[in-house]
Amino acid sequence: MTDDNTPRRGRPRAYDPDDALNSATRAFWRSGYAATSLDALTDATQMNRPSLYAAFGDKHALYAATLERYIEMGRREMEAALDAPALADALMRVYDRSLAMYFPTTGAARGCFLIGTAVTEAMSDADVRERLGRGLREFDRLFERRFRRAQDEGELGPNADPAALAGVASALLHTLALRSRAGDPPATLRRTAKQGVDLICSSSSTPRRRARRRR
Repeated sequence: MTDDNTPRRGRPRAYDPDDALNSATRAFWRSGYAATSLDALTDATQMNRPSLYAAFGDKHALYAATLERYIEMGRREMEAALDAPALADALMRVYDRSLAMYFPTTGAARGCFLIGTAVTEAMSDADVRERLGRGLREFDRLFERRFRRAQDEGELGPNADPAALAGVASALLHTLALRSRAGDPPATLRRTAKQGVDLICSSSSTPRRRARRRR
């Protein structure tokens, strides 16, 4: 280890890895993997081809890095959103944060980076297929963990199936991602999310909880 004040030898890095991955992600998100050329990536990252190869490898390796980064960031965001005390609030926080990402402040709706770009490539690319499946299962796992917590706290009934509910919650998330790209407006998709959350919570809640709500 060296002290931060020790002069470093050699030429310093001319790029910031996070900035470069952010820029590459936006390029792939906009055009998809196949249609994003190396020229587009060098323009987006402000790196020439030798520097891009040295930093990330070839185009496929760069795309794989953007997928991994997106999955990890999504996991952290989802964990934070699901930490809300009430189950319905936790689920809506996930969907609201996702919709905010699917609809940028400028330009067309972009949907989910993972679903929007990896689904097409997964047919012919085993590596992308593995990353896609692993990412989706990770989000399922986070939903399932939150449903188990709700069950332990009495917010869901003992007969509720957290794994099955997680599949439904994830399916709703996928619907929002796809329909945002198809042109459905944010307000419509938020109503869909709210109806889905109401159905999930009401159909699986304990009779005692439902009775309290009717008083």
